[in-house]
Amino acid sequence: MKKLYYSIGEVTKITGVEPHVLRYWEKVFPQLSPSKNKAGKRVYTDKNIQTVMELKTLIKDKKYSTAGAKKALRQKKQSPDKEDEINKRLSLKKDLQEIKLLLKRIHENL
Repeated sequence: MKKLYYSIGEVTKITGVEPHVLRYWEKVFPQLSPSKNKAGKRVYTDKNIQTVMELKTLIKDKKYSTAGAKKALRQKKQSPDKEDEINKRLSLKKDLQEIKLLLKRIHENL
């Protein structure tokens, strides 16, 4: 079920972050920069989704301020070994959430 690009609605379902929050984070965090397709719609990559998951953890779970989250992302960039481990965990979490969403859709169609 790996996709190259995800819509903002799909990212919302995968991450649990509302579209208006995603759009706000795009303005505040340069690390989150989804491209737009020919129709002008945002298209998110796996890397973008990992960034969203990381921001969600920092801001919603750990209660970082926007400035604190920016600082944490900058520090993460400076320590690549830790970054690899974080990315693996975020990727696994995203994959599990996609599977959960798929199973939910299957269950609804029964």
